[in-house]
Amino acid sequence: MAKAFTDSNFKEEVLDNDQLTVVDFWAEWCGPCRAIGPVIEELAHTYEGKVKIGKLNVDDNPQVSVQYGITSIPAILFLKNGQVVDKQVGAAPKSVLDKKIQAHL
Repeated sequence: MAKAFTDSNFKEEVLDNDQLTVVDFWAEWCGPCRAIGPVIEELAHTYEGKVKIGKLNVDDNPQVSVQYGITSIPAILFLKNGQVVDKQVGAAPKSVLDKKIQAHL
């Protein structure tokens, strides 16, 4: 299951983690975000124990969203050792996200 990232746990869960972490920036009102939600859940299940995958609601957590300059959602950031190593803006098929994860494992 995808983790819930927030302004308060982002440093501990994402930045202080040396494992590849995938963060889906989303909002309840965003149709493409809701469409990609099941894909994020599938990837979280597939890579459980290897990659940390979670979602961050931009409406509830504006601090992290502003820090990373998120202006369009869905936006998916791939972070490793606290640094953004890749990103995907807009909905994308599972194969595209899978390829990006594989590239950084």
